[in-house]
Amino acid sequence: MPKDISLDCRGLACPGPVMRCLDCIEKDAPESFVVLVDDAAARENVMRLLAGKGYAVAVAEAPSHSTLTATRAGSVQAAATAAEPCCAPTAPSGGKVVVLIASESIGAGSDELGGKLMLNFLATLPELGGSLWRIILVNGGVRLATTGHPGLEKLQALAAKGVNVLVCGTCLTFFDLMEAKQVGETTNMLDVVTSLQLADKVIRV
Repeated sequence: MPKDISLDCRGLACPGPVMRCLDCIEKDAPESFVVLVDDAAARENVMRLLAGKGYAVAVAEAPSHSTLTATRAGSVQAAATAAEPCCAPTAPSGGKVVVLIASESIGAGSDELGGKLMLNFLATLPELGGSLWRIILVNGGVRLATTGHPGLEKLQALAAKGVNVLVCGTCLTFFDLMEAKQVGETTNMLDVVTSLQLADKVIRV
């Protein structure tokens, strides 16, 4: 088994760091290894992946990067679930509906009207009942999950009911909103693609 594995994922675009870690786990199943990342979104995504694979993670921060030291806990076989998405909760037994939101408003013509329509849309989503599995926020849609946005409370209410809210980490970083996120899990493109693949129905807004 390889020893002293170190993955330098600095500068890799999403989902590069997650994919490199998955590849390492699948091929080598190391008891421990080190990952270097240089942005908050990558750090959160890799930490979540490693936790899901049964690794305890120690974080050391430096001015330009984070060093994540992953150590496999007990007898957990980290590679056993490599084909599963790194943040997947138990899916509902019925049809799985994923809502993909790429803007903080709906439609074109008036941002004010579009914003009101989006709030109404979020307020109506509970009508989907238990089939509503995940809400994925990308691009401008990530603003809905941030401090002070009128859509935040509605997303928090949905999350409290068990809906999995995924917020694009690359998008949060681009808009400098990582610290403002107040609901959901920071996610990566691997999780987004896997969610769309597993869904029985996708609603795009």
